[in-house]
Amino acid sequence: MCGIVGLHLRNPDLHPRLGELLTGMLVEMQDRGPDSAGVAVYGDPRWSPAGTVTVSFVPDPASTSIVAPAPAAEVAATLTALLGAEVTVVDAGPTLVAHTPIGDDAAATVAALRAAVLETYPDALIAGFGESVAVLKGVGHPRVLADAYDLPSAQGWQGVGHTRMATESAVTAGGCHPYAVGPDQCLVHNGSFSNHATIRRDLLARGAEFDSENDTEVGARFVADRLAAGADVEVALKELCASFDGFYTLLVSNASSFAVVRDAIACKPAVIAETDDWVAMASEYRALVGLPGIDTARIYEPEPERIYVWTR
Repeated sequence: MCGIVGLHLRNPDLHPRLGELLTGMLVEMQDRGPDSAGVAVYGDPRWSPAGTVTVSFVPDPASTSIVAPAPAAEVAATLTALLGAEVTVVDAGPTLVAHTPIGDDAAATVAALRAAVLETYPDALIAGFGESVAVLKGVGHPRVLADAYDLPSAQGWQGVGHTRMATESAVTAGGCHPYAVGPDQCLVHNGSFSNHATIRRDLLARGAEFDSENDTEVGARFVADRLAAGADVEVALKELCASFDGFYTLLVSNASSFAVVRDAIACKPAVIAETDDWVAMASEYRALVGLPGIDTARIYEPEPERIYVWTR
C-alpha cells in the first residue's frame, strides 16, 4: 500500500503555491506509506531555473539521514572545477540539486553534469535530470521529509509525490519513488508488477541500466524506452498496459504532460479532480480536500486501462 499524489496547475496565479498545496496532499497520504517519500517538482526557480539543466542526486543512497553529507557550497565548488562551468547546488535534505547553464546542447550538458556528480560521489543515486524537473528522495516519515526538502516553499506548474510502504525491495533512496529515468520524466506507482523480472531482462538486453531491484523502476525504464523511441505518453502507457501483468495505478509526468492509468481490474484506489485552475490526482479523496475550489471540482474515479492525459 503506497500513496500517490499529483497536481497539474492550469492557472499561473497558483504557481507560487505549488509546494504548499503538494505538501498538504503528500502529508495526507503518509499513513499509506511511512517508509520513505519522494517528490518531483517542475519549474521551481531555485532548483531548475530557466536556462539551466538540473541533476538531482542523493550522495549516499544507503543512508537514512535526512541531511546531505557535505555543504552545498562545497559540493558546488567541486562540481564547478570538474565541469569547467559554474554549478549551483541547492540543499534539499538528503537530496542535492545541481544546476548549470545549458550551453549549446542540453543533453550534452546534462551528461557532463551527471558525470561530474558521479566522479565526486561514485555511489550517488541520480534521482532525476532535465531542464524543468527536480526530484527529491529520502528515507523517513513523509512529514519530516517534506520539511527537510523545504517542499512548502516550492513553486512551479506541476508536482508529483509518493509515500512508500515497501513490498518489493529494500527501504533505501534507490527504492523510493518517483522514478525519473529519462529527461524531465517521472513515474510513481501504487501496486506491483508480477512479470517485472522478464521485462527487466528484455530492457537489460537493450542496454538499460538499473539503480534498484524495485519493480516500479522496470515500469519507468519501459516508459522511458518507448518515449526515447518516439512514442508519446499515451502510446507508451498503452504498450505498458499490454506488456505488464499485475495490479497498478500509475501517474506519469514530463515537462509537458501529466497522465494517469490503472490496470484492467483497477483494484488500486485512485481519484481525479478537475477545475479550470488545476487537475489533481491522489490515491484517496482526503488528499484533495485542501485544494482551492475543490467544492466545485469535477471528481471521478479513473476507469480501468483508460489513459488520462493532460498537457501544458
